[in-house]
Order: sequence, then structure tokens, then C-alpha cells
Amino acid sequence: MNVRRSAAVLAATVVIATATPAVAASPSPSPSLPSGLYGSSDPTYDGVWRQSLALIALHRVDVEPAAAAVDWLAGQQCASGAFPAFRADPAKACDAKLMVDTNSTAAAAQALSAVGGHGTAVTKAVTWLKSVQNKDGGWGFSSGGASDANSTSVAIGALKASGDDPAKSLKGGRSPYDALLKLALPCADGGAFAYQPDKKGRLTANADATAAAVVGALGQDMVSAKAGGKAAATCADAARPSREQAAANGAAYLAKAVAKDGHLTAALPGSENQPDYGNTADAVVALAVQGGPVATREPLAWLERNSAKWAAQNGPAAYAQLILAAEAGGADPRDFGGTDLVEQLTATGPAPVTASQDDSGTSVWWTVGAGLAAGAGIGFLLSSRNKRKQP
Repeated sequence: MNVRRSAAVLAATVVIATATPAVAASPSPSPSLPSGLYGSSDPTYDGVWRQSLALIALHRVDVEPAAAAVDWLAGQQCASGAFPAFRADPAKACDAKLMVDTNSTAAAAQALSAVGGHGTAVTKAVTWLKSVQNKDGGWGFSSGGASDANSTSVAIGALKASGDDPAKSLKGGRSPYDALLKLALPCADGGAFAYQPDKKGRLTANADATAAAVVGALGQDMVSAKAGGKAAATCADAARPSREQAAANGAAYLAKAVAKDGHLTAALPGSENQPDYGNTADAVVALAVQGGPVATREPLAWLERNSAKWAAQNGPAAYAQLILAAEAGGADPRDFGGTDLVEQLTATGPAPVTASQDDSGTSVWWTVGAGLAAGAGIGFLLSSRNKRKQP
């Protein structure tokens, strides 16, 4: 799931689309941004999403975010439990004109679960998600929208992070895993997942949807996902494939897709194809969750060499994606191709609790003992997040 989520929502109100370059200048700064918000670009279409990813990434590297950052996210929730992409005036009650969506809600639920102390908010968010679950067991971007692989996968993450069993979250007798399996392609078509069926019911392989669905099908969430230790993924058809086999098939598709150049490619109408940095980061996480760090070696190395400019242009969500990809692949997010991703992320928002201020006002990081660092847990991301519709 790529960080260009804001442009995707602009392109389609209730369907996540992709028509933006993988590398593009960030939107113009918004004049009156909340002090607790990460990033300086207009948050209208991605404020909750990027804030959630930032908080989750910091949690995974044991950095406690500022209370203002957590409070800002919590304050975006509506009384129904749902989250919009952004509320300019949290003091004003949500009304029918304010668009809420499953992706913002599910991501925020996972972030608030990670930071702790917001159990009621998490429960309300998950309760709302269950209330808009489709009869096929999945979720669309908005309430009533057709189920798609990305929205279903991030909702699975919210259920898991809240302590619910996604397999028991049934609608019409079907679970979220049933919805994902309906979007899985046979090995003859690469074993990938589709974003959702087209108007004629046909499925088309989609790398971004596949990266999300591999992690979702394995029941992983952003907060506590763990790397797998399975053998290299191979595609195998079955009359009734298990979700584990569907995930392995999807991972095999991703492995083949990144094998040539080390990255995924964004196919953009009217222009040359470009490297897709965000979806490559998400693919790294999916490959790691399925097969462990060894499966991520080439795309992770490519990101280390090439992602710095993209991350600087795209801000907090990009840094969060790279942090979680680095950890999934066994790299050091504090020395990722020579860049300290954690420092870069925290620089986009309020100083974290784990940093102190020197006389000049510059953040000074506490020194962490080698033994403590060695014992730090590794966390992984589902991704992140722009729901791209091109393969």
C-alpha cells in the first residue's frame, strides 16, 4: 500500500485508484497544520493514514511518540467509531457529509492499539468495521463498496490487533479470509491476488493487492506481524486452496515480479513506467512474512540504494513503510543505505518522548545499550497503504 493515498482518494471518492507517479513532489503545505500531526503536506486525504503508519512504525522500533501525536489521532474518531481521512475541526461532531472509510478506521485502530491506553476507541473502531462488513466477508474502501483485497487485509489487521479472531468475524456465514480467497488467481495467471473483480467479474493480477493480501491471508497485523520461516514460496493450485497456500502463491508472484530489477514497477497511462517504491516496500514485508528475511534480500537492497529521495519527497508514511520493510528484511532502520529512517520520521512531527532537547532545541537521542538493542523485537507492516489498481 503506497503512500500516495491522498491522490488516490482524489481520483475516486469511494474506490482507491492509482494515477499518480511513484515519485512526485509532495502536495503543497497546508497553512494551519495541527502541532501533533506528522508531515507538512495537506492532510485532507491522508492525515489519519499517515499518522497511523507513523505511530505504528515508531512502536515497532521502541520509540514512544509524543502525547500530542497520539491525541491528534484519537481526536479524529467520530462518535460512531469510524475515522475519516481528516477532520479539520475535531470539536465539531461528524455529520453525514463527512466521509469515513474502512482504511483510515482500520489503520487508526491498529495504531491506537499499539500505543496503548485507548482500548475503548479501538473497540468502537472495530465494532464499526464489523457493522459495515460485506456479505462476502470482506470490506470495500467505503461502507457498501465492493470488497477489495487491500481494504479487507487492513481490516483483518484491525481485528487481530484488537484481540479478535478474523476467522470468527462472519457476515453471511463468510469470513474475511473467504473474501480474500475469492480474489486469488490460479497459478496459470501467476498466483497473484486481484484488487477486486472488474465489471464483468474478471480478476486481474495486482502487485499491491497481492502484497496486502499475502499478509492479510496469514492473519497478520501491522502491530505484531512476524516473519515466517517457510521455504521459498512456490505456486500450487488446489480445488479448495487454504489461505496459507493462497498466501504462498501470492508470495511466489511477488518474488518473480521483483526478480529482474529488484523492484516493482508502476504502469502509468501516458508516461514511462517507473519504479514503485512504496509497493516494493510492501512487497518486502509480504515476502518476509511468508518466507523470512532471506526472501527479501534483493528488493530490500534495491530500496537501500534508491529510496532516499522518494522518502524525502513523500514524508512520514514513506519513512514508516521503509522502517517496517527494513525490520522485516533484517536491515537496520537507523542505518538504511546510510539514512537513519527513525530520525527522519521523527523530524516530520513532534519530538518523541524518548528524545530530549539540548539548548539549541535540536533532538538528542538517548544512547541505547547494545544488549537492549539486541533484544528489541522486530515488527513488520502490512502496507501500506495507497490501494493501487495497476498490476
